[in-house]
This record gives sequence, structure tokens and C-alpha cells, in this order.
Amino acid sequence: MSQKKILMVLTSHSRMGETEHKTGFWLEEFAAPYYVFKDAGLHITLCSPAGGHPPIDPNSQLAEQQTPATQRFEADEVAKTHLTNTLRLVEVREADYDAVFYPGGHGPLWDLTCDPDSVTLIDDFYTAHKPIGLSAMPLEY
Repeated sequence: MSQKKILMVLTSHSRMGETEHKTGFWLEEFAAPYYVFKDAGLHITLCSPAGGHPPIDPNSQLAEQQTPATQRFEADEVAKTHLTNTLRLVEVREADYDAVFYPGGHGPLWDLTCDPDSVTLIDDFYTAHKPIGLSAMPLEY
């Protein structure tokens, strides 16, 4: 049996809307599933609209936001290199993967929700009856 492949789609958007407030993906929402997938033996491919290193929300790297998964990531040079070299979203296709996962944060609100390649990718996974996973930060009231 071949190794299952999962595609993780990260944001390339680094600021809140048109403001100077920095954002990106939320580190815990990437790191926790990344290690669940890795520890389960899945082959993980990372992509983002721009490719390269997607922005991490700096607030998710604050000491009070750290978890065992984020601490594991910070000590994992292989994972950090993997993150630095994401494929461009336009380069990936559903047929090459068994599932897709979108880590959360504020950045995806500005690019992944309306990026035509992202929308097509989700539609293709849905049409192929393959798993689609999304992570979202809980709203604070």
C-alpha cells in the first residue's frame, strides 16, 4: 500500500486587511495537525499562493501561545525548512493527494477565501469525495 499524501494549504497574506498590523497563519493551527499527520506516517506537502515561506502570525509565537506542538516545531529544523519551501498553490492538483487541510489564522481570510486556485482546489477535492479539513481560531467574546 502506498503512503497517503496530504496537502496543507497556507496563507501568503501577512497583514490584517490593508493595515500595517501583521498576521499570517496561526502557528498552533499549523503545528498541531502537521505533527498528527507526520506521526501517522502521511507524506505532507505544503503550499501557499505565493510559494516560499508563508507568514506566521507573530502573536501566535508569543510565549503565552506556546503548546507542545509549537515547541516541537520550533526545535524541528526539518519542519522549519519544509515550511520555508512551500510550493505555489497554482502548482498543485487534487489528483496528487488523498486529502487537503487548511490551517487557520487571520491571513487566510484575505487570500485563501477568494483565491481562484484555492476555490478550485476545494471544489476538486469535494467533487472527488476526498477529505477536506479546515482549522479556525475560536472567536473571543
